Order: sequence, then C-alpha cells, then structure tokens
Amino acid sequence: MSELTKINPEDFADDRRVSYLVVEWKRLTQAELDAQELLEVDPAMAELAEKEIADINTQKEDLIKQMETIIGSGEAEREWPNEVVLEVRAGVGGDEASLFAEELAGMYLRYAESRGWKPKSLDESRSSQGGYKEAQFEIKGEDCYRTLRFETGVHRVQRVPATEKAGRIHTSTASVAILPIYKRSKIIINPGDIDIEFSRSGGAGGQNVNKVETAVRLIHKPTGIDVRCTSERSQQQNREKAMQLLVSRLQQMKNEEEDRERSADRKAQVGTADRSEKIRTYNFPQDRVTDHRIRQSWSNIEGIMSGRIGPILEALEKADTEGNIEASDTDEDAV
Repeated sequence: MSELTKINPEDFADDRRVSYLVVEWKRLTQAELDAQELLEVDPAMAELAEKEIADINTQKEDLIKQMETIIGSGEAEREWPNEVVLEVRAGVGGDEASLFAEELAGMYLRYAESRGWKPKSLDESRSSQGGYKEAQFEIKGEDCYRTLRFETGVHRVQRVPATEKAGRIHTSTASVAILPIYKRSKIIINPGDIDIEFSRSGGAGGQNVNKVETAVRLIHKPTGIDVRCTSERSQQQNREKAMQLLVSRLQQMKNEEEDRERSADRKAQVGTADRSEKIRTYNFPQDRVTDHRIRQSWSNIEGIMSGRIGPILEALEKADTEGNIEASDTDEDAV
C-alpha cells in the first residue's frame, strides 16, 4: 500500500481551503475498506479488488499532494485569479439570441487565444438552429480575470437575422458571466447540501465518453444553483471541476450581496455587474459597438466579433481606474 503519512487529512476537515478535498479523501477511504473486505471474503475477486485498491490509493495520493500544496503555501493568494469560467446564455430573441450567444463565446475565445491563454470547453447546450442556449468555458492565463471582469452582464445585438425575409431589424440579448476560480475560497459547502447526478457525456471524445457515466451535475440545495461538467474523461475530474465552478458561483453571489449592502446608493456595481443590466449594444446596421457604462463606441463590428476586443477592455480598465464607470440600461442605441 502506498505511503500516505505526510499529513493526516482528518486534521484539516474544518479548514475551508481543503475541506472539500477531505470529504473526497474520506469517501475514497471507505471505498478502500470495502474493496479490502471483498478481497477477504471472496478470493475469486482478488485481482479486481487489488486493482481497485491500487487505483484508490493513487487517487488518495493525488488528494494529499493537493492538500499539501494548499496548506503548505505561505503566499497570499493573488488579488486577480488566473483562471475563470466564461458562461454565456441566450436571452430574449429565440434562435437569434442563441446564435448571438455563440458568437459572443467565439469572440472571447479568439481573444483568449490571441493573449496566449488556454481556453477549454466545459459544457454546452445548443438550440435547434445550432447556437448556444448556454455554454461554459474554462480560461486559464495571466491576468485573465482582471482583464475580463467587466464583461459580466447583458449584451444586446441589433441586426437583421439571416432568417428575416422582410429585412426588419431585430433586437436580441445574451448574458455573459465571468466567474473567477479562486484556489482558496471563503465559501464552505456542507456536503449534505449537495445533490450529485451522473450521466453519460455526449459529443466527441471516443467510445468511453458515451458508454461511461462521466458527466457530473451538482445541485446546491439551499440556493438552487446547479452546475454541470462534461469536459473530462473521468467522473472524478468532472466532479472536481464542477465543485470549483459551484464554489465560484456561490462566491460571486456572496460578493454581489455584500456589494449591494455596502453600495445601495451607488450607480454601478463595479466588478460584479448585475446580469439584469444591459451593458453593451452591438449594432450591426450602424457598424457600432457601444458600451453604455462608459458611453463610448467603436466601429469595425466584424473585427470586434472576431476577437479584437482589446481596445474595449482597455477603455473599461482606464474608466475603472478613473472612477468613471456608470450603470446603464439605456435604449439610446435602439434603431
């Protein structure tokens, strides 16, 4: 049996930094005991039981290493996490909203690639026309949260849809959320508050993806928040990523509540951007993108949608530094 004596995970059950890892370690420990019992009562299952025990010990070793890294680190966490989850959801506008949501996702992913960041799909749900009902992507890279943090909110598009025969301009929306992934969070989740569902992953990935229940869905019962991850080949990896996303969403909810309490009379919620607030309009007939919070517009909408959003992000960063970001739910761009 592998040596696992560097730290005792049970000593850190109340440490919010690693409590979720301790829960998983205890689950694996029980599974190891069950396998050992099977080995003792049914010698015919020895080969299978020994393989399972070896696999469990490998997983426990990985958990121990994660705990040691987190517990042993004396450095304060960076102010700006270098890992986020980008979430896009179709809003009002039917299939056109779904198509716009997919275009927004593509805009951010192409920008991420231009920065040398590493994007990865976590989960997606498509509409009948092929756009996104909702989709989630992991993005890792230096300063990715600091750069993208003002993108959370409702994005509006005004254009003539490809399916519009009369040439009328339609208005549709999609929401964007930039969820920072903190290595150490203040959020403590009671395992009893989580329902876990497993299912088969769809899409590409080989036969294993479709035959084994690797997709994981977590439902946080007190808040109703649910997250799903299908990107990894193993159930455990998907479960870990789903847990990270759940913690991030709960942290975001907590931050927004605290911000509202502190700033009831403030015009904007800088850094959290309530999703009910329309922050930007993409007006295709006028070749114009307008960010309502800083009342600034840019042309070359096709270039912006292809990922060249650097000037917009830089303008928002500058406005934030100068304290000039305002809330806006205006219809000034309506055609």
